[in-house]
Amino acid sequence: MATPLSPQSGTAATPKTIAVVGLGTMGTGITEVLVKAGREVIGIDVSEAQAARCVTALQASTARAVERGRLTEQERADALGRLRTGTDLAAAADADLVIEVAPESYEVKHRIFRELDGVVRPDTILATGTNALSVTRLAADSAHPERVLGLHFFNPAPAMKLVEVVSSVLTAPSAVAAVTDLAMELGKEPVAVGDRPGFVADGLLFGYLNQAAAMYEARYASREDIDAAMRLGCGLPMGPLALLDLIGIDTARTVLEAMYAESRDRLHAPAPILKQFSEAGLTGRKSGRGFYSYEAPGSATVVPDALTPADGTTGAAGRTVRSVGVAGSGTMASGIAEVFAKAGYEVVLAARSEEKAQAAKARIGTSLSRSVDKGRLTAEAAAQVLDRITPAGSYDAFAGVDLAVEAIAEDLEVKRELFRTLDKVCKPGAVLATTTSSLPVVACARATSRPQDVIGMHFFNPAPAMKLVEVVRTVLTADDVHATVREVCAKIRKHAVDCGDRAGFIVNALLFPYLNNAIKMVEEHYASLDDIDAAMKLGGGYPMGPFELLDVVGLDVSLAIEKVLHREFRDPGLAPAPLLEHLVAAGCLGRKTGRGFREYARR
Repeated sequence: MATPLSPQSGTAATPKTIAVVGLGTMGTGITEVLVKAGREVIGIDVSEAQAARCVTALQASTARAVERGRLTEQERADALGRLRTGTDLAAAADADLVIEVAPESYEVKHRIFRELDGVVRPDTILATGTNALSVTRLAADSAHPERVLGLHFFNPAPAMKLVEVVSSVLTAPSAVAAVTDLAMELGKEPVAVGDRPGFVADGLLFGYLNQAAAMYEARYASREDIDAAMRLGCGLPMGPLALLDLIGIDTARTVLEAMYAESRDRLHAPAPILKQFSEAGLTGRKSGRGFYSYEAPGSATVVPDALTPADGTTGAAGRTVRSVGVAGSGTMASGIAEVFAKAGYEVVLAARSEEKAQAAKARIGTSLSRSVDKGRLTAEAAAQVLDRITPAGSYDAFAGVDLAVEAIAEDLEVKRELFRTLDKVCKPGAVLATTTSSLPVVACARATSRPQDVIGMHFFNPAPAMKLVEVVRTVLTADDVHATVREVCAKIRKHAVDCGDRAGFIVNALLFPYLNNAIKMVEEHYASLDDIDAAMKLGGGYPMGPFELLDVVGLDVSLAIEKVLHREFRDPGLAPAPLLEHLVAAGCLGRKTGRGFREYARR
């Protein structure tokens, strides 16, 4: 005879028969994972039509798997044979585990859990797939709260490796152990988390998505530029607005409202545009229209609409650029000089001394040699690129350049002094650009007598590899200067995105609050560094976890950017996490010092 789980009970057997309640996109995906892994699955949905769609979707996905050699016909037949569907929760009576993935509503979920209490065995584990609602609140309303937990898969469930296992204070350890073992047997990577809205991955992801929506709503940048900036600048698989359309704008709003109810952090307060879109039925891909327009409801194919930018139109004609001056001798300056020289421009690489300029050119030579070794360039082409670069120990060498690009230290007064010099030495009509990532471009412009000629060109490191350039107009930048830089970006094969002159531009304004919130999670002992990094790589598709990235960027650099953002927007939620400030004060700056959030072997 089965006995209820108790908080002290030992390990439970891994569930073999599993009921999935709610056969929408997520429920269907979870069902596919389970039947392929040999589990008997009872699929339950209030709609017979939805249950039939689930079966049809599984037939199609397993047929594709056979075509691609991932399943045999017999394995496909066996998997499909392990699924039975229905509309009555009583069908879950034999289940060892029930996974509920119904709509994000306490009323709906409470009703399901109350009915399940009267149907399933006392030792059956009840898991909610919520990513926004309180697992504790759902458990407390159950006849057996010790068997209720959260099991949060990510969409698409067959492809995404992360599963968050969510415990409440009432959950029996044996229930947690059983579903954790199940997740591992399914080929997933489970991460144990506590019960708070968004858990780890969505807790970090949705704040970032919300800020992107607010940035678009403020007309700071176009939807295309916001999305391209985050894909190309951070290596993300999707831009934030496209991702909101995929998730569902109404779903995102629900998650954010739950997060804000707990945190009262303004960064979690849903951007008004999310409410407007939701109430208008513009919920993203599933409705055929959200931030973008789609071919049909449920389609992933974006179609042009009234907001789609016209191809190749910049408005004004640009100025002619044949020669480029690059100011600086560090990694960024040498990388930018290499980019321009590869594109056929004559480049003057100027530093504070002839020796520094020569060293920067030598660094470019080393970079080009690596490209030759990898077969990306011929030796002859590399020699020609290097010949186009003229090192100089004085900015007077910029007298004849058509475009001067500043890539020196991220210090406003140092940059302003350089722009005063450029104003004196550069010919009339030359475009003057700063590569600052966080300082006001207009402050550099005002250091000159020709602020209309000054613009931001924020390259990303390493410049030869990274495709993005943020083109930053000030209120004083001339139209033809903007057009010139856009044309130059096209010629050097970079993707230009337009943004205004405010702290962080697009990428850093969205990236660094996310990094800061990850640090706060660790400060609050909610999750470990390793679990947070794993969650964002496996659940969000990020190329690096936040703590890996912070250590690479440098904690001092990160703190400086956080301070600029906090000072500019004056939002308490943007205040640098105290742990970040403490590590910087201790000299733990990341990989460059051998210790940051993690320790590194000294080279």
